[in-house]
Amino acid sequence: MKLSWTAHALVIGIGLLVAGILLGGGATYWYAMRKHALAASQSAEAEPRQVASQSSSANNMQGMSMPDSSGGQTASMQNMTPGTVVLDAATEQKIGVTYTTVRRAHLKRTIRTVGLLQMDEEKISRVHVKVVGWIENVYLNYVGKLIKKGQPLFTLYSPDIVSTEQEYLIARKGQQYLAKTPYTDVSSDANSLLKATRDRLRLWDISDTEIQQLETSGKAARTMTLYSPVNGFVMSRNAYEQAYVTPETDLYDIADLSTIWVNVDIFEYEAPYVHVGQTTQMQLSYFPGRTYRGKVTYIYPTLDPKTRTIKVRLEFPNPGYELKPDMYADVQLNVDYGTQTLVPSEAVLNSGTRQVVFIAKPNGYFEPRDVEIGDQFDGQTVVLVGLKPGEKIVASGNFLIDSESRLGAAMQQMMASMPGMDMGKGKK
Repeated sequence: MKLSWTAHALVIGIGLLVAGILLGGGATYWYAMRKHALAASQSAEAEPRQVASQSSSANNMQGMSMPDSSGGQTASMQNMTPGTVVLDAATEQKIGVTYTTVRRAHLKRTIRTVGLLQMDEEKISRVHVKVVGWIENVYLNYVGKLIKKGQPLFTLYSPDIVSTEQEYLIARKGQQYLAKTPYTDVSSDANSLLKATRDRLRLWDISDTEIQQLETSGKAARTMTLYSPVNGFVMSRNAYEQAYVTPETDLYDIADLSTIWVNVDIFEYEAPYVHVGQTTQMQLSYFPGRTYRGKVTYIYPTLDPKTRTIKVRLEFPNPGYELKPDMYADVQLNVDYGTQTLVPSEAVLNSGTRQVVFIAKPNGYFEPRDVEIGDQFDGQTVVLVGLKPGEKIVASGNFLIDSESRLGAAMQQMMASMPGMDMGKGKK
């Protein structure tokens, strides 16, 4: 296939252009190397002060420069950290450099969340009978009533209890009659029978007082009275007169509300700072100005995958019964970090893999320092490793300083890798 005259000329032009670029690049590289060799020869004969002046002029970039380690600087310059930047006063003002001091402080934090009040599940009692029977009289007859331990709940007629009481009376008479017999085996059997009958009554929740009354009267009672096992509020009731009940019947739920539970959700990143025994505060819109104080009693072992939160249980005293189940509350959990090294968060340049702070040295020098950071909140960052209290650091404007530091370090590394351009060794 033959090319047209225009296409042919275009190919020749492109070839000449490529050749020119290659020749120009080679010439540029030769000129740079020649110039550098000449400068190195001159610097070997010049005074140290002249070398320092030439290095500063060559590296100065809009008020910023990198200290040279070629041997022309003083001993203090030679020992500086790679990436150190020199910044004149005018440039500092132009880019808005400000300073702060690394400090040590006792650090506290408050985790804020909302909570839902719940009954203390460890203080809920359910009342059941242990024999079948019929309820005759009900003394606790509505939900919400506050009842004290030992108050009567209802009376129960149970044929089983009546027959057992009669057996107890018979066994007691037999024991009294046989107590005088010279035959110890017979007397022992009578005592065992009386004891077994008494234990059966006790297992049916008949108190020692009622057994004493049975012994005194000598007659089996038709009904027995059941009493409240705890102090608390009646939360549910299924005890009604003339109702037939069995051990499976849930007659009353009685809740002791002298303490209240509050369930809160915290985010997973906050979980490491919450522990059992930690102090908490709570406010409710129902009681403006009131603050309740409690503690963390349990941290649930699972995470909600939808909200990425962990449920935490708090416990608050409730002596006046002001706190009621299903109320909402604003909750604060106090986190004490102890004494930590702190810097403003904007002072730390975080690339994800490396965290850097610039140390402000005398005469406009800024030295990069790698640090390890901890928690960050309220505009402050905890520094675990790398800084000491009292050190002066850059608080703002450090982004541009970091850019110059990276550029200078890259240039030094590139020049050091070129033949005859090792700037890290002074001429002897």
